Amino acid sequence: MNFERTITSAPQVEATYKSRDVEGLIDIYFYRKVGFFLARIFARLKWTPDAVTILGALIGVLAGHLYFYRELAINIAGMVLHVFANALDNADGQLARILQQRSRAGRSLDGICDAVVFASVYVNLSLRYVAEGGSPLIGLLAFAAGYCHSLQSSVADYFRNGYIFFTSRGTSGELDSSEALRKNVRGLSWRREPLQKFLLAAFYVNYTRQQERLAPPQAHLLTAINARGGVSSWLAQEYRRQNRHMTKWFNFLTVNTRMLILFALLLIGKPIWYLFVELTVFNAVLGFVLVRQNRMSREIGAELERQPS
Repeated sequence: MNFERTITSAPQVEATYKSRDVEGLIDIYFYRKVGFFLARIFARLKWTPDAVTILGALIGVLAGHLYFYRELAINIAGMVLHVFANALDNADGQLARILQQRSRAGRSLDGICDAVVFASVYVNLSLRYVAEGGSPLIGLLAFAAGYCHSLQSSVADYFRNGYIFFTSRGTSGELDSSEALRKNVRGLSWRREPLQKFLLAAFYVNYTRQQERLAPPQAHLLTAINARGGVSSWLAQEYRRQNRHMTKWFNFLTVNTRMLILFALLLIGKPIWYLFVELTVFNAVLGFVLVRQNRMSREIGAELERQPS
């Protein structure tokens, strides 16, 4: 690949958005701009998107460890590293778009690294609480918060990608079905593509299956649309009309909101409260989003069945 030509012809930052409708304000005005700047640097250095993903995870794990300490200056250093890690998490996807190297295996690795970063946060917040004289049983609360975090992120990702896919009439977005993924995995060779096959088989298929279990009406809607040969103009318009105002709730369940709340609690010296916020506020939003979106997908699916094929 001619990297210099790739960089010269690279899209502007707006072209690396997933979709402006689902981009939060912090992403648009900060992370996407910083991520795009970093992506162009990594392209010149001939880094791969996966290498950037792993670098971001290592920095994020270190940031989580710095939350263990009670000294505010060390916590602030952790916040700075956490922001940088999140910028790298944006940069890897933007680099993949610049180099046209997007892949399901890359998405799987990205999701694993995101989970590892927040696992570091939960572990270190729990250890800090115990070191300050708290009960070791806080570990159970941290585990529950981490599990709920996984479900919330999964749902947010599924509905955000669903919005992009349906409103773009299938021309963009990364909305997969577990059945199609299983077929894809069976077509991969352990000898020629061992890492890709492992990431898809061990993680991405199960991740997608979890999304489908949480939001079966959207999975059924995707199946019905594929059977009809694609997303109609009516469905794209109707989906946007009913969902555009919901994107802010999808974004609430993503990393930016978590980081803002965590940083605020670190600044006031009460970081362990983050676990309770995760289990209450975030789960309440998750419940609202699931109920509303599942009902909406059923209604659109029913209307689609009444229309001629």
